[in-house]
Amino acid sequence: MTTVYIYPQQMLPAPEQIVAMTGSLAIIGTLDYIPVKLIFDNQSTTSVVLSISLDGGETLIAWKTFSGGETLILDDDIYSFPVGTIFYGTGDANGNFSISYTYINL
Repeated sequence: MTTVYIYPQQMLPAPEQIVAMTGSLAIIGTLDYIPVKLIFDNQSTTSVVLSISLDGGETLIAWKTFSGGETLILDDDIYSFPVGTIFYGTGDANGNFSISYTYINL
C-alpha cells in the first residue's frame, strides 16, 4: 500500500496597493505574484473606473466601474491575472482605491 501525503499550500498576503484618486488616470499597482484572492475596494464616495493592462501599460482595458463605496472580492482558485498585471483607476479626487490580494507560497 502506498502512503499519500497531502501538503497544504500556504496562502500569504501581498502588500496592499492603495492610491488616492485625483481626477486623472492613476496607477494603483502591479501584481508581483499570481493572486488567489483579490479584494477591490473603492473607498471614495463617487465612482471609479478600474482599468487593467496586461502588456506593461501599452493597452488599457476599462474593466469595471465601481460605484462609491463598492467592494468586489474575486476568488481565483483556478483562473487568475498574471504577474505584471497593472491596475489603474480614474475617479474624482475624493478618496482612495485599494487592491489587496493573497497568493500561494510555492
